[in-house]
Amino acid sequence: MRNACFPVPDSCSLIPNPWSLVPSPYSLVPSPLIMAYLVLARKYRSTTFDEVVAQEPVAKTLKNAIATGRVAHAYLFTGTRGVGKTTVARILAKALNCLSSDQPTPEPCNQCDVCEAVSRGEDVDVVEIDGASNRGIDEIRELRANAIFRPSRCRFKIYYIDEVHMLTKEAFNALLKTLEEPPPHVMFIFATTEAGKVPMTILSRCQRFDFRRIATAGMVDHLRSMLKPEGIEADEESLYLVAQKAEGSLRDSISLLDQLISYGGKAITAGDVRQVLGLVDASLFFRAVDLFRSRDAAGSLGLIEELSLGGYDMQEFTLGLLGHLRKLLYVSSGAGEIALAAAPPDERKRYQEQAGQFDGRDLARMSKALVEAEAAMRRSSQPRLLLEL
Repeated sequence: MRNACFPVPDSCSLIPNPWSLVPSPYSLVPSPLIMAYLVLARKYRSTTFDEVVAQEPVAKTLKNAIATGRVAHAYLFTGTRGVGKTTVARILAKALNCLSSDQPTPEPCNQCDVCEAVSRGEDVDVVEIDGASNRGIDEIRELRANAIFRPSRCRFKIYYIDEVHMLTKEAFNALLKTLEEPPPHVMFIFATTEAGKVPMTILSRCQRFDFRRIATAGMVDHLRSMLKPEGIEADEESLYLVAQKAEGSLRDSISLLDQLISYGGKAITAGDVRQVLGLVDASLFFRAVDLFRSRDAAGSLGLIEELSLGGYDMQEFTLGLLGHLRKLLYVSSGAGEIALAAAPPDERKRYQEQAGQFDGRDLARMSKALVEAEAAMRRSSQPRLLLEL
């Protein structure tokens, strides 16, 4: 409607409404295809103690504790990233509160409302707290105030604090009394990647479980079992490369695999893994050691130039070469089965052949020189020059 006091000419009706240029909020909603996708780490997350990967002592102890009624009021889970600490904490919470049984059970049903809510991290009585962002005394005081109230629908109110070592000294002190004499319906589960930073006063009040790194062979088996239902092919070498890159973290290996699936589609090759992750081909390590043995300075400089043109990181190459020399040292000392347990058969043969060309002292000298070079690279803006020298 036109303003009677300030008539608008007809030509103004041709001017577009500026609000029409602003996109509707409904147009910003992600497509159903993107929203429906679930990353492999979540899709194949263990839901029972028996499914937990490579943490049998932890899983067996907790199952027996539940079955015999010897559940502690506080647990501390320690270990590197991605080895199952949060997963086991959720399984324990489900086992204690599963509605399919009238008492805690070591075999949660994963179908009742409580089990499904805990699996999603959404149950009101199983509180998951990030210790890095809720590290102050005020947050712990609030936790203590809420802990005295009984759970809404579960048997136990469970507080899971991840990265607990990030709490302040004052927060730890505020937690001590509640941790020593908690209400009968409250349980604490702490998780940390740095157990050495947790005060002894806290450690002494918890049952501690150390989560080990996942062995390369076990990780490869788990990755292979995930790819089969997805209808994706991957050669053995590619899976070993992914497992070695993950350095014992199962979650990291699955995340890398997800990335590779997006790159390679239904078939993943070792070449894809090296291309996406920027890994140096093992043949270059064998070649570098042969050049060192023959004292071929021109060839060594040519190899470094080749690495530079290929966009490889010199420090990463140096670390990889150190790992290669370490394996040669093991083979030359007769302990090759330890160092090459995860290596493909053809690669083991190459290590045996190259190790036979060296004296152990020569390998040790080369390793020492590379260790010094790698340490200097961390402080230098010219890593290539250090490698050349």
